[in-house]
Amino acid sequence: MKAFAGTRLVGYAFVNADWVNSTGYSGQPIQVLVGLTADGKISGAKLMAHHEPIVLIGIPPERIAAFIHGYVGRDVLRIATEAPSARPAVDIVSGATVTVTVIAESMVRSAIRVARAEGIGGPATVQAPAVREIDLSHVAPADWLGLLGDGSVRHLSLSVGDVTDAFKRAGNQVAADRPETADPAAPFIDMYVAPVSVPAIGKRLLGDAGFAALQQSIKPGQQAILVAANGAYSFKGSGYVRGGIFDRIEVLQGENSIHFRDRTHTRIGDVQAVGAPAFRDVDLFRVPEDNTLDVTQPWRLQLLVQRAIGAQDKAFLTFDVGYELPQAFLKPVPAPVAAQAVPSVGSPADVNEPPLWQMMWRDKVVQIAILLVALGLLTLIFFFQDWLVRRPVFYDRLRLGFMVFTLVWIGWYAQAQLSVVNVLAFLSALRTDFRWDYFLMAPMIFILWFATAASLLFWNRGAYCGWLCPFGALQELTNRLARRLKIPQLKIPFGTHQRLTALKYIAFLVLFGISLSALGTAEQAAEIEPFKTAIVLRFARGWPFVLYAGAMIASSLFVERAFCRYICPLGAAMAIPARLRLFDWLRRYRECGSPCQRCGNECPVQAIHPEGHINPNECIQCLHCQMLYHHDEKCPVMIQRRLKREKFAVSASPALPPRVKISAARTDETAL
Repeated sequence: MKAFAGTRLVGYAFVNADWVNSTGYSGQPIQVLVGLTADGKISGAKLMAHHEPIVLIGIPPERIAAFIHGYVGRDVLRIATEAPSARPAVDIVSGATVTVTVIAESMVRSAIRVARAEGIGGPATVQAPAVREIDLSHVAPADWLGLLGDGSVRHLSLSVGDVTDAFKRAGNQVAADRPETADPAAPFIDMYVAPVSVPAIGKRLLGDAGFAALQQSIKPGQQAILVAANGAYSFKGSGYVRGGIFDRIEVLQGENSIHFRDRTHTRIGDVQAVGAPAFRDVDLFRVPEDNTLDVTQPWRLQLLVQRAIGAQDKAFLTFDVGYELPQAFLKPVPAPVAAQAVPSVGSPADVNEPPLWQMMWRDKVVQIAILLVALGLLTLIFFFQDWLVRRPVFYDRLRLGFMVFTLVWIGWYAQAQLSVVNVLAFLSALRTDFRWDYFLMAPMIFILWFATAASLLFWNRGAYCGWLCPFGALQELTNRLARRLKIPQLKIPFGTHQRLTALKYIAFLVLFGISLSALGTAEQAAEIEPFKTAIVLRFARGWPFVLYAGAMIASSLFVERAFCRYICPLGAAMAIPARLRLFDWLRRYRECGSPCQRCGNECPVQAIHPEGHINPNECIQCLHCQMLYHHDEKCPVMIQRRLKREKFAVSASPALPPRVKISAARTDETAL
């Protein structure tokens, strides 16, 4: 859109996602409103819309705004010819590298396209690239030095001093003053790049067997890149461990950017070319099917380099490895073929591509399968709970194992921690523009919510709160450790306990009321949940958040699941429809509560009233009361029944000596 001051053209305003691919970590476009002056300088930019979880829950918006502001006043046509390391450095919390890289690249590339489309800097003289294809008859050099010499393999070598100098040029003296080692000549990274989907190159680097395996794993026209490196810095990073994405490398060609995920990655043992050195990292990356890379045209692999500038903050720069396939590997395409139009990304030829949410589900098919198995196991636990709780030791070990799985795998690995923010977003969507595909973008969260909603009809909120909530599992495991260490446990009087449970309902209603007019404000107020700090970000956050999360966890040392009992707004949201359950699976005796109080005294969340009945709003379905219900050495009713059976057995068989049980001679008086 053109901007005028009266009748004078002063510039242009546009959204980056309308011009280039700006898909971020979440799999959805990051939309930035960009202003461009008539002479090609960025006049301003503002983050308009995104669904990046790390920004929504972990990074103050002002830090993103400050990063974007670093591009204001920059000449985009000059940026297009500069080395990437000369661009503004990225000073931001570790973990958002993909997000800020996409913001920067999409902002610059969209501005360049607008500038060229509007003829800024002179009429656009874009020469169409020559149409060429790979010459399959060409044979690549047989040894490593030959492959380097003819350009089949491209190389980037950086020392610690090189990186320090780059930070100085970018104006980040803090990062420049914190080198990895005191020796500036120490190797930082020595990286090599090659397109192994080109047969002549692939056979030399992978070997015949390796190249044949590659051919089986890619489709016709799909490309693959080999990246090998030594040095102190790894191009792989840790993003692919957290969320399946390699956040330190991306391939750029024209306005197209390609990120790699774990599902398109294969680790290689060694480079097979004769004379190749041993590498610490040798990895094969297949270009995703929903993207394209034309290896006959120039492209570049961009390396994101980071350096710590604080306890949690890091600064970032990018370095390029440019690649152009040697001319000897190419030959002209015959005229009839050259005349055919090649559809580009986003053209009508792509209308049959599956929706983005389907691709997200395909990316996480293994995680989905594991989660479904866990949900199936939990369903069996509930349906066969009577058989399970009659075996107290097995029940305790099974529950302990499930809690560890919930915390470590569902929480810290898959990061499938539900939040009251999900509830507020769903309720807001019902009032506005409801779309299922928005919620389907996060398959693990969607499956957990579906399972939780279904379980409310059978077991109230306990299926999630008691078994599937990572933060709840963290509290329970912490309390188990505290009991093992003989830390005294606080006994909250039942009357006080009942009044304190109202706090979580108040918290939810306040958040819901705020969300009716300002969903963003409600999401910020939802920081009352420590889930984001303790589970999603694994405590890699500002000290106030870590202190709060630590305090909530510490409270569970003395009161089991204290946060769940009294503060959790998500638990309150799930408890409200608990009365709608169709079945009551938990058994009680007439004697429960009068006179026996054992279940009530031992309930980990005090969900059993002194009168003996179970409050479904507070019950977490841990099944501890059901274990006591069937225990003939702990439950007074079962003890009396056992004694009667033994007495009857003795009277019916006088010749046999009676079975003596020391514990059978008394009834636990503390339970009465």
